[in-house]
Order: sequence, then C-alpha cells, then structure tokens
Amino acid sequence: MRAQAYSYRGGELDLFSQAKNWKAYFARCLRPYIGGDVAEIGAGIGSTTLALLNPDVASWLCIEPDPGLAKIIERKLTQEKLSAHCRVMSGFLDGLSPSESFDTILYVDVLEHIQADRDEVQRAYARLRPGGRLIVLAPAFGMLFSAFDRAVGHFRRYTVDQLRSLTPSNATVIRVGYLDSAGFLLSLGNRLLVRASMPKPAQIKLWDTVIVPISRTIDPVVARYFGRSAVIVWRRPLG
Repeated sequence: MRAQAYSYRGGELDLFSQAKNWKAYFARCLRPYIGGDVAEIGAGIGSTTLALLNPDVASWLCIEPDPGLAKIIERKLTQEKLSAHCRVMSGFLDGLSPSESFDTILYVDVLEHIQADRDEVQRAYARLRPGGRLIVLAPAFGMLFSAFDRAVGHFRRYTVDQLRSLTPSNATVIRVGYLDSAGFLLSLGNRLLVRASMPKPAQIKLWDTVIVPISRTIDPVVARYFGRSAVIVWRRPLG
C-alpha cells in the first residue's frame, strides 16, 4: 500500500457504501472503543467515517493515501455531509508531525492492503496516547481468499490468531473475535462456486438485507469460531 503516489485500484467502495446494515452492525461493535482524537487510516470515500462518528469523538482525521479519494472526502466536508469535527489528509500515517498522537486509531478493511502489516501496526501503536485504542477490522480466513481479494489488492485475510500475533509489546488485547458468521458461508460459496472478481449490486443487497441480520442474531453464539470479518482492539497502558 505504501508508495510515493498511491492510487487505489479497487472499485468496490461505492458498492459497499450502500451496505447500511453491515456498517450499522460493525459500528455498534466498535463504537464503545472509539473516542477522543481519532485517526482513521485508509478512509476511502468517508462512508465508514460517517458510520463510526459518535458523541465521544473530539476530532477525526481521515488519512487517505489516494489523492482522488481524499478529494471526495474533502467535498463531503465542504457539503457538510461529514461532521465539522472531521478533517482529511492525503498521505500516510508517517506523513504526520512526529509529535501528533491520538486516542483512537482505526484500520477498517485496510490492513489487508498493507504488505508490511506488522510494521504498520507498530507505527500506529507508537502514536497512541496512554489508554488509547488501536482497532483493526479485516477480512477473515485465508481459505476465503478469492478473485475479489486479488482484484482489490489484498495481500491476505486474517484469523484472530494472526491478528493476535501482531500485538505490540506491552499492548493489551481488549477485544478479539469474528463478525458476520452467516456472511462467512456466503463468501465460501463465492470462493468455491461463483469466483467473481467483483460483487454485483444485487449480491451486496442480498448480503446486507438478509445475511447480515442473520449474523447479528447468531454471532453471539458462533463468532468465537468463524466469520467473514475479524476484529481486534488493542489498548495502550495508562501511564
């Protein structure tokens, strides 16, 4: 993902921006850990930003390496489609002032695009204030790696054990698990049968309106074992 002039080659952002049930579901799971000064890495077109903003946020920095996508976020800010708490930077985390730090740093469907993921996690953790949270939501299970993953530039999918293995020194894992267990089965079908490099709008609608509500019901029972997405939250110790 890191490059001098980065251009995102995936074409799914507009499609998945319509997945309202999915965004509401993972937002409900992640919002308790999001507050203070927030940095969202790989903010895309700002649809995840909109889903995760909450009253505990003091400021929100959208860091987007693709200049074209960053301009889309800038337009949304100008049109007041995003909170006045938000600002956008085109670039990478290490383009910030060395002294800039945050209470929350987010990677939502982003870390899988970064080849040196361990180094990226370490860079992000170093910018957390005491008590700060580092949150990763990523596609789960290498067995589901598909033509779609290749088309949008994924290097990998994660198990929760693989995410745990990225834990920085002295960080505490305060949440880890899977989301969208019913979506796991749908993704497995796509991997084995459909093999499409890009989902169709009708497929996204079916998943979001039918499959995600099923997952919300059964995830509390089975999400320790499998799901379409994996999530981990690390906390930096106080003091």
